[in-house]
Amino acid sequence: MTEKVSTIDVRQRIGDLLNRVALRHDEFIIERKGKALAALVPVERLEQMRQFARSQALEFLEQQKKGGLTDEQATDLALEAQRWARRRQRKSRRKAK
Repeated sequence: MTEKVSTIDVRQRIGDLLNRVALRHDEFIIERKGKALAALVPVERLEQMRQFARSQALEFLEQQKKGGLTDEQATDLALEAQRWARRRQRKSRRKAK
């Protein structure tokens, strides 16, 4: 299970947290003011996530080559995803204020 820790806890216990990550493969979500800010995970886990993301991207590209989306549709979809992410980011900033 992933444990949540504050940035203050991280500053005070960084050595202990790093040992737990390296030796016991514990994972931590680092929070500031109750909001998730970063994650502390073993390097192996990070590599697994990167490898999974790459394989998913390659699979998507293969599907697209087989007659999935046209270039125009893919561009429109990417732009819409970008707009959605920006709107979501603006909303989270407003809530933080």
